[in-house]
Amino acid sequence: MAVLIPSALTPPTIFSGPAASGAVYHHGAHVVDWTPAGEEPVLWMSRQSRFDDLSPIRGGIPICWPWFASGRTAAMSPPHGYARVTEWRLLGQKGDAESIRVRYLLVGGGPGSQFPGRLTYEVAFGRTLTAALTVTNTSPGAFSYEAALHTYLAVGDVRQISLTGLEDAPYLDRAPGAKPGQRSHAGELKITGETDRVYTTESPVTVYDPVIDRVIVTERSGSANVVVWNPWVDKAKAMEDFGDDEWPSMICVETANIGDQAIKLGAGQSHTMSFTLSLVSA
Repeated sequence: MAVLIPSALTPPTIFSGPAASGAVYHHGAHVVDWTPAGEEPVLWMSRQSRFDDLSPIRGGIPICWPWFASGRTAAMSPPHGYARVTEWRLLGQKGDAESIRVRYLLVGGGPGSQFPGRLTYEVAFGRTLTAALTVTNTSPGAFSYEAALHTYLAVGDVRQISLTGLEDAPYLDRAPGAKPGQRSHAGELKITGETDRVYTTESPVTVYDPVIDRVIVTERSGSANVVVWNPWVDKAKAMEDFGDDEWPSMICVETANIGDQAIKLGAGQSHTMSFTLSLVSA
């Protein structure tokens, strides 16, 4: 079980079974731990995260909704929407020898809460981790939204990892100084500087980590985008809730629908975006 940082929030709910343990804050329905039995924690958490009822938690799996970053207009606030800084309610849990399954409902509002959606979030902690965000349009009209499950993975040294599954996929580079427009690359991805890329692909993404000697696979459903992010040196220093020396120990591989891949729902329609994390032999 990962050591959780003392919090001014209501403590997270701890889920523990034969196959794995996990922890979720009601604030943002924020998953902060998934540790399969006999393994090291798979999710990364910042030592500098602010644990209060107004701030997002840095690390784990933030839920970005109903917009990503500052949204398609580049003017939305708070960044990444209000779902990650809003109260969610635990609707129930059940478990067996294979996994513990929990279900949450977004109950709070916030800036931009004119979005007429009902959000539920289901997480299964086992030898694999599965997370599924379902949005239902409860209004008589149509609306659209962006979403991301902003997963922080713990790695031994981000400079030594490699990612596969992104070969030849078009991507937008959002890092400072990047050229505009879509591009692609052949072969595996190596992290050599500040990285903020939005790929359009449905393929699984595999992270090879020679330092920890493990391989993490992300498989997605209902997701057109993968975001790969690491702040590197300068941005880590500029972030108050991110330790200056923490950037080598994490990589974000995010399940998303953003920009041109935003989800459009008619009255009464629903959409589920999900991913499964698996550890495989190195």
